[in-house]
Amino acid sequence: MTGHTTRRRFLLAAGASAATGALSLAGCGSGTIDSALVPKRFIGFGDGLSDIGQGGSRFTVNDGSVNNWTLQMAANYGMTLTAASAGGSNYAQGNARVASNPDAAGNAATLSVKQQIDSFLASNSFATGDVVLINGGISDIIAETMAVVAGTQSSSQALANVAAAGVALGNQVQRLVTAGAKNVLLTGVFNMSRSAWSTAIGQTTLLDAASSKFNEQLLVTVVNLGANVLYVDSAYYFNLIYASPTAYNLLDNSTVVCTSVDSTNGIGIGTGKVNSKLCNAGTIVTGLAYNSYLHADSVYFTPAAHVLFGNYAYTRLRGRW
Repeated sequence: MTGHTTRRRFLLAAGASAATGALSLAGCGSGTIDSALVPKRFIGFGDGLSDIGQGGSRFTVNDGSVNNWTLQMAANYGMTLTAASAGGSNYAQGNARVASNPDAAGNAATLSVKQQIDSFLASNSFATGDVVLINGGISDIIAETMAVVAGTQSSSQALANVAAAGVALGNQVQRLVTAGAKNVLLTGVFNMSRSAWSTAIGQTTLLDAASSKFNEQLLVTVVNLGANVLYVDSAYYFNLIYASPTAYNLLDNSTVVCTSVDSTNGIGIGTGKVNSKLCNAGTIVTGLAYNSYLHADSVYFTPAAHVLFGNYAYTRLRGRW
């Protein structure tokens, strides 16, 4: 059985569990659900995909726009979302691993996803109308793959570690539900073998397997949480964009639009690489309209791509609750 087939089966199982939860709600009192979810607060946990400026800037083109999928989710409800470091409720932090330290770039001060949840639960609790947005795994895959590239571990060990990280994220989702979260929108990793980074390092096979392995193990761990957890498949959605970018008003799926080269190991893929956290509208390849492309740097996405995924996640959320 291939990894992709396994993942599809787990998606079906997760969907069945979610449907069971929805049916049980419909069976209470009347035969229909009388009102849709009206979010009162969005709470975010995750890595660079969901970071809205925990360290001052975001992992995209920092142009002052709605340039992160979590911000687009909130905007669709007429709401705003602010980083926890600025007093808000989005704790996601770039380079954060699910449960391991240091982060993908070797920084021990970055809070893992588990530690972000620790921080929230230390002084907060969940309330009616809260929607939790959580992702993870990108930084774990970067760290494990770079160890293979460096020759310090085997591909098989990397895949085992990635699988464990998928289980760890599932355990954190279970923890959120146990703590009272009623509406959790969860996403795993996009297929990182399709990224410009994968091509540059020649690890397409490993990154394809790692992406599938992480998502499979995540889904196995949360498969019984369908009443409270909605899995939004970023691998599926971004695969559609990679396959046909023009269908999403993008010119291509491989051009890196930012020119913000980082002398440090800023996103964990090595020194001297483009880092979109340092990117703004003035650090773009000359002549490029950056929102016509998918990638800001070789891992992370442009504002346009974030808006696309945010709208997709919004549609899924509206359809679920």
